[in-house]
Amino acid sequence: MSMTRILFWILGLMVLGLFIRLWAGQGSYPDIWHLQEQIDDQNASNDKQAEINRKLAQDVAALKKDDTAVEEHARSEFGMTKDGETFYQVILKSDPQAPTNVPPPPKEAPRVE
Repeated sequence: MSMTRILFWILGLMVLGLFIRLWAGQGSYPDIWHLQEQIDDQNASNDKQAEINRKLAQDVAALKKDDTAVEEHARSEFGMTKDGETFYQVILKSDPQAPTNVPPPPKEAPRVE
């Protein structure tokens, strides 16, 4: 075999090795695509959390600013009422959390001694 033929084989094997490295293993195209998906997911999660933080900051500012926001939170979250007010709770049949048929409490089983 001539020297050029040997060099072409070595060069071909090196190109094949680099091509395999490009598509398999650490730092390959599929690995980079997977990491990019993780980055996109994390960015979406960060955006959602930033929106939640923005809303909470608005709530805090409103609570510091006036008493009506404090009253609103006390009414909606704690069910508090002012003197002379009556609290009414309406439970709709379509409400999935509303208990429709509350079973009677279980009877105690007879004891075996």
